[in-house]
Amino acid sequence: MRDISVSTIGVTKTTAENFFGRLKRAGVKRVVDVRLHNTSQLSGFAKAGDLEFFLKKIVDIGYVHEPLLAPTEAILAEYQKKRWDWPKYESAFRLLMERRGIEEKIDPQSLEGACFLCSEDKPHRCHRRVVCEYLNQKWNGLMTVTHL
Repeated sequence: MRDISVSTIGVTKTTAENFFGRLKRAGVKRVVDVRLHNTSQLSGFAKAGDLEFFLKKIVDIGYVHEPLLAPTEAILAEYQKKRWDWPKYESAFRLLMERRGIEEKIDPQSLEGACFLCSEDKPHRCHRRVVCEYLNQKWNGLMTVTHL
């Protein structure tokens, strides 16, 4: 198997021009939305139906929502309500991905040119980064990840 190039991006603290420009410059072919709630209006352009339309019309990029790569409502609530710190949240999310067996349910080659999207502007405390790290561990470093 050859290396797979993927990227990640967040939808908050950016303009539509900057967001779509970064995707285009990176050569993204498909956005994989890993948000649990993809109808959130945190950014005016990021609501699921609108985002899919804008991606196609503005930069000719495909869109798919993949809740298999999102935390559960319960895990997310513990972190958002500050009952869990980041290490506890990340650990619980990694365990969830392991229980789900996501590495067996996703074809690595289908991710070539994909960009994982979630809400957080930076990847440091964001589950899209954790998804990439988890899959890379399971797939023996098959992915090259760029955070846009």
